[in-house]
Amino acid sequence: MLKLPAEPDRAAPQASTGSAGVDHDAGDALLARVSVVIDELLEAEAAHWGAVDARVAVPVEAVRDMVRAGGKRLRPAFCVSGYLAAGGTADSERTDTVVAAAAALELLHVFALIHDDIMDNSDTRRGTPTVHAKHAARHAERGWAGEHRRFGEGIGILAGDLALSYANRLAGGLSGPALRIWNDLVTEVIIGQQLDIALAAELKADPALSRWVAVCKSGRYTIHRPLSLGAAIAGRPGLQGAFEEYGVAAGEAFQLRDDLLDAFGDGVATGKPAGLDLVEHKMTLLLALAATQDERVARLVEDGRSGGWDPAELRDALSASGVRREVEEQIDQLVATACAALDDAPLAGDWHKRLVRMAEQVAYRDR
Repeated sequence: MLKLPAEPDRAAPQASTGSAGVDHDAGDALLARVSVVIDELLEAEAAHWGAVDARVAVPVEAVRDMVRAGGKRLRPAFCVSGYLAAGGTADSERTDTVVAAAAALELLHVFALIHDDIMDNSDTRRGTPTVHAKHAARHAERGWAGEHRRFGEGIGILAGDLALSYANRLAGGLSGPALRIWNDLVTEVIIGQQLDIALAAELKADPALSRWVAVCKSGRYTIHRPLSLGAAIAGRPGLQGAFEEYGVAAGEAFQLRDDLLDAFGDGVATGKPAGLDLVEHKMTLLLALAATQDERVARLVEDGRSGGWDPAELRDALSASGVRREVEEQIDQLVATACAALDDAPLAGDWHKRLVRMAEQVAYRDR
């Protein structure tokens, strides 16, 4: 889980002075409340539906298990940060609203992950079996009727739908600009996923389209919209422009790092199979860039149209193409763009420095 950074110039957190943005413990306290809200909701739902029949509670338990498996909690962290950076306080009457919204963002993320794992045919997530893989295996072990895979995917679809339902329930108290932001981000992540699977099926190497997927599925959904949602709840719509520029750039850097970790990272560290995007023909921005610049990569991508895609050979070609260095340079530029977007933003307390640190954390992570 991402902890909100303390002020870079201080060796240790300082006690609250009562000024907005100065309490270094406020963000972590709000995030702790987010975890409590999610846990209490899922425990209550599991108990309620489990009392009907143990089988009825299966999708609830799948959502609960996914939440408990860990994760960076980036979206709640950026929502809380947007709220505090906009001058919101931990003792405001709006606190319950931002905590519920941040919890909704995490459950929206769980929805996206569960469905994404089905579409990507992924067997592991956060170091444990994915929902559909776990239940397909259970179906096989118990000798139940029908197809193992269809059963597992059915459970996964229902669990993902349930997570989305819970997310919308928690977001039910939003209104005005905050509600519009929530509706936009829910739509964007689904539409971005549609284009993602379309490009994978067509093997279309179009950096502009792949970048749009990265921005829609990651830049807006991970950083921009959560920050803007927090600011809207705090009553500061004037920060939307700066948060959009910062969030889209930092979010694209986040996604490019994700592409690099998938292609060249350690699956044990990331908690999911290394090279899965290549195995599943995902036209990531990394691959689209390489395919338009390197003849060998372009040939291997073209071979994929007739079933000749070799993930190991493609990974070698990517390594030799020099695209990794180019993408690292792009990440540097995007981080610089994100940080510069905050220069003139009227942020509370030390939040300019703290958001700079957060952009660096998401862009240069190793998992």
